[in-house]
Amino acid sequence: MSIPTELINKFTAILGESYVFTDLETRNHYGHDETEDYVFPPNVVLKPANALEISQILQLANEFKIPVTPIGARTGLSGGALCIYEGIGLSMERLNKIIEIDERNLQVITEPAVITQVLREAVAEKGLFYPVDPSSQGSCWIGGNVAENSGGARAVKYGVTKDYVLNLEVVLPNGEIIWTGANTLKNSTGYNLTQLMVGSEGTLGVITKIVLKLLPKNSHNVLMLVPFFNASQACEAVSAIFRAGIVPSALEFMERDAIDWTLKHVDGISVTIQPNHQAHLLIEVDGNYPEILFSEAEKITTVLEQFEIDEILFADTEDQKNALWKMRRSVAEAVKSNSIYKEEDTVVPRYVLPELLNGIKKIGAKYGFKSVCYGHAGDGNLHVNIIKGDMSDANWKTEVPKGIREIFELTVALKGTLSGEHGIGYVQKNFMDIAFTKTHIELMERIKYVFDPNNILNPGKIFPDEV
Repeated sequence: MSIPTELINKFTAILGESYVFTDLETRNHYGHDETEDYVFPPNVVLKPANALEISQILQLANEFKIPVTPIGARTGLSGGALCIYEGIGLSMERLNKIIEIDERNLQVITEPAVITQVLREAVAEKGLFYPVDPSSQGSCWIGGNVAENSGGARAVKYGVTKDYVLNLEVVLPNGEIIWTGANTLKNSTGYNLTQLMVGSEGTLGVITKIVLKLLPKNSHNVLMLVPFFNASQACEAVSAIFRAGIVPSALEFMERDAIDWTLKHVDGISVTIQPNHQAHLLIEVDGNYPEILFSEAEKITTVLEQFEIDEILFADTEDQKNALWKMRRSVAEAVKSNSIYKEEDTVVPRYVLPELLNGIKKIGAKYGFKSVCYGHAGDGNLHVNIIKGDMSDANWKTEVPKGIREIFELTVALKGTLSGEHGIGYVQKNFMDIAFTKTHIELMERIKYVFDPNNILNPGKIFPDEV
């Protein structure tokens, strides 16, 4: 499609020439995220500074029926920020301020383009804690976290993004600006529009301010890395730890290849991996009383000794803890640097993780692909990286999608679902029929229509091409 010159001129009048881009280099730059090798350049990239400018842009887009794709840090893995119908790429990068840290009420008000780690560190300086910590926290933005309902390593104890969002300022597709809720911990007043926005992947409105609740900061933690001689047993141990009455602050699973590739890819990490280690669990407990934490660590050790494990590594210093977390957070990047790959984001009840892992390996053998698995085992969230390796282009194109569908069918059969934290976006939308009936999908489409009758906002995402 093309955008009329008169409309480009109107955008320029709103934003100024410095924030309207039609050159191919800029359009290509904003036309991709971290989803495989997809590139969908918009016709124009706009960089508004506030909700009012966004409101004016959306009013015009709605009038002229021009697609608008909100673009954040572009760290997503489901294609949520791809401008698949061209139109307007709405970069949120100038809305990058932490507006207020409210120490009295344990809340923070922030704009969407604040880097998640920057927000976490800013509240930590005040003795407060924002627990949501995606692996990409050093580069992803808090607005994208809200749009995708991001999780992270500490979701197992503290929950995901939705558990911390109290209120949102949102620009609707017609340009109207609303607040969705209230800055209160309880709100039973009408439908919960705030939670409807969380995880809506930019299809219902453009989020311009976010009110998050915070927690008091814990002062101590214990971190251990546990080698397993059997990957299935590592998955079994996850449920056993919880059944023993322990709720870790993080419980991460990594297959052997995930760690091997990461150690080759990232400098400054020293971990000895024996040839017969098949998988590792990275386990953290946190709190304010060291004696309680050491007691919990001992109890976890007793549980783990029921399985075939090697010597447990306890991180003694902050540097060692940081190195182990760096290793875990670098896995996705290491896999990407090693091979062409597709990443799926499965989630099941934690007790059936061994069945999911074994099933994924069988499906891979059936369709001729290798997989590397890792993820947030404590909440049943397993990231499945399907590796192209020496697989032919033809088989990669025809056989892998069949295998992905079977992986999702297995996931749903195990009472799980398609995505734990990455969203559906562009690449998973045609698998939605596995998790939902036609009635479910039609209800969601009707909600989309109420907010966006002209379907201008992030079209082509979430909903399957055919129902």
